[in-house]
Amino acid sequence: MDSKISSASSHAHSDPRKWGYFLLGMLTALAVFAAGVGLMWAYDLRAGGRPLLVFPTQDAERAVDEGLLNEAWGIIRSDFYGEIPSERSRTYGAIKGSVQALDDPYTYFIEPEPAVREQERLQGKFGGIGAYLTLNEAGQVVLTPMVDRPAERAGVHKGDILIAVDGVSVPTPADLDQVTDMIRGEVGKPVMLTVQRGGEMVDISVERAEIELPSVSWRPVEQAPDVGYIRIERFSGLTDKELTRAMNELIAQHADSAYIIDLRGNPGGLVDAAVDAAGHFLDDGVVLIEKHADGSQKVYRARAGVDAPAETPVILLVDGNTASAAEILAGALQDRGRGTLVGEKTYGKGSIQRIHRLSDGSALHVTFAKWFTPNDRAIDGQGLEPDEPVASNPDYDAYLVRALELLGRSAGQ
Repeated sequence: MDSKISSASSHAHSDPRKWGYFLLGMLTALAVFAAGVGLMWAYDLRAGGRPLLVFPTQDAERAVDEGLLNEAWGIIRSDFYGEIPSERSRTYGAIKGSVQALDDPYTYFIEPEPAVREQERLQGKFGGIGAYLTLNEAGQVVLTPMVDRPAERAGVHKGDILIAVDGVSVPTPADLDQVTDMIRGEVGKPVMLTVQRGGEMVDISVERAEIELPSVSWRPVEQAPDVGYIRIERFSGLTDKELTRAMNELIAQHADSAYIIDLRGNPGGLVDAAVDAAGHFLDDGVVLIEKHADGSQKVYRARAGVDAPAETPVILLVDGNTASAAEILAGALQDRGRGTLVGEKTYGKGSIQRIHRLSDGSALHVTFAKWFTPNDRAIDGQGLEPDEPVASNPDYDAYLVRALELLGRSAGQ
């Protein structure tokens, strides 16, 4: 074999014509290759100079999709009778449409302004004036200042109608989310409110302060003062601190012989906040099992030490709107034999989302895991069955009445 190769090479060098044919063939092959490369990187000028074709790798599908998208929008620009949305709006629409194709209701995209409000709710605080906003029948924004908050201290009265913010008129009917965005801002920076009070217009300058959104409220039960009632609205960054304060105050009022934890309508929130809440009633041990698509898992455990001794009864009120992080707390206490669920079957949201903040302030929620109770029960799509089913009653709080009956107390009904 080696001798034949050597012989052929020697013969080519000895014949100038064959050497020329060899060079011509090589040049032709290079030219064809170069032309192919050039075609692969051809530009569609109508698409703004973007590559129409690329090498046949994973990018090929993306290039075809971009070409199809450009083709569709070319038709829309030509035929659509109306105003074409901005490039940013089209980008947001494309993201939303792509995410919807995943067919997961908990994986979704949020534009910048609602993403800011969402982050504030989860953190439990924001830069604001400390006032509740509601709409009257005419669609006007009515202010109710919180006690000892900036709005009240600056002179805002209950019932004042908000007319303008920093000179910008509030539309009627108003969008409360938009008005909220107008009022909130940097802590320490003033905002000028123009309000209608009776028959006059009043300008009030309010310096924004850090406003905390309470997630927990508490009181001794009126019908049984030795029982502590704790309402958890959501699970935020403030919940653990508020729950500690609630239990300390109830203990000081001798309303700690039993606890009724009201989770009705609680949509969830931060997983860590729910795990921390469980730690007030569970002394160590599993609270939550988080399972990932790759087969790995993470186990969340309660901290050592509790506020409520093991012998203190705990009853949790739940309904069809008790969801997500609220189900984490309810499921953990139910599985560990630490709490009795009273009410209706819970919502059944057992998936966990990561919130990714994008470069323009928007946010992308992505489902990355599902959670299971300490006994490895799946909650997603199933919910938690109550230990004591109760139907709601329009005349009285049937859930609370049944909880008190289980504790051997009379609700006076």
